[in-house]
Amino acid sequence: MDSGYNRTEPPEVKSVLAKLHENKKIASATHNIYAYRIYCEDKQTFLQDSEDDGETAAGGRLLHLMQILDVRNVLVVVSRWYGGILLGPDRFKHINNCARNILVEQNYTNFSENVSKQAGKNKRTRKDKKKTEC
Repeated sequence: MDSGYNRTEPPEVKSVLAKLHENKKIASATHNIYAYRIYCEDKQTFLQDSEDDGETAAGGRLLHLMQILDVRNVLVVVSRWYGGILLGPDRFKHINNCARNILVEQNYTNFSENVSKQAGKNKRTRKDKKKTEC
């Protein structure tokens, strides 16, 4: 993975990524997809960016999820290992479900219940479907 050190990431993002890469399992992942959103209080704007790490469009989709959930001051890294089975477009669903589950579970989201219902309005779910493990 290109660690992104040539990019213009904030020092906090670079330092967290460097720390994560000390873990051999994370460093050996086929893809370490990430996105971050940092709220700049003084300018009332967001510093945000994403990295696909070879998983085309995955970082942008992850950042979009974070925007929908109104996540602030968070870096999300989803590591993916190729296991011999091509997942096709389903891989994006798994990546975002993993990220969404942890963001909601850890209360990093600022969206209202109404927005959440609207976002899931068109999705059909089965009651017997198992929760995606991250």
